[in-house]
Amino acid sequence: MTVGRGEFVAVMGPSGCGKSTLLNIIAGLDRPDEGTVEVCGQRIDGRDEEWLAKFRRRHIGFVFQFFSLLDGVNVAENLILPGILGGLRRKAAVGRAQELLDLLGIGGLGSRLPSVLSGGERQRLAIARALVNKPSVLLADEPTGALDSQGSGQVLDLLRVLHASGQTIVMVTHAADVAAGADRIVRLRDGRVAERLCG
Repeated sequence: MTVGRGEFVAVMGPSGCGKSTLLNIIAGLDRPDEGTVEVCGQRIDGRDEEWLAKFRRRHIGFVFQFFSLLDGVNVAENLILPGILGGLRRKAAVGRAQELLDLLGIGGLGSRLPSVLSGGERQRLAIARALVNKPSVLLADEPTGALDSQGSGQVLDLLRVLHASGQTIVMVTHAADVAAGADRIVRLRDGRVAERLCG
């Protein structure tokens, strides 16, 4: 399976077919049993954990279905902390955080705790966090799975805007209407690519 730079690919298939495992392999969180994995022109299979951690900070943004936010700190700090870990000075991380909050339509929520946000706002924050270090590839695992139809539509619109700006996106979803927003749909079955469709 190949994903081109700037492409938006949706991955679909029945539960247990390997969709989330595929994202984890692309991110270097899981290791493949066989074959090779190349991301941004670099082989990542067989690398040690320290190398993979640095690679992820520079090239991979990950959006999880259930947000995985830091509920003990405010919205802005949820973005500032990963920015600092990614090598930004605090002032630059604060600026990047506000830029993303404004871009994603939640610019006035920086001082609030994530727990008081709506589901759609929390997912927007999770996407902003994934974008803090300007990743080459954005991986999204069921980004609309925990949202109602309105929140799902907002997140899908946001992904389309990011894609239009050149962001490479690989998204796992069960929802056909969400997958239809991608350039291409890849269907998995039993850990293998079963079908490729244009979106």
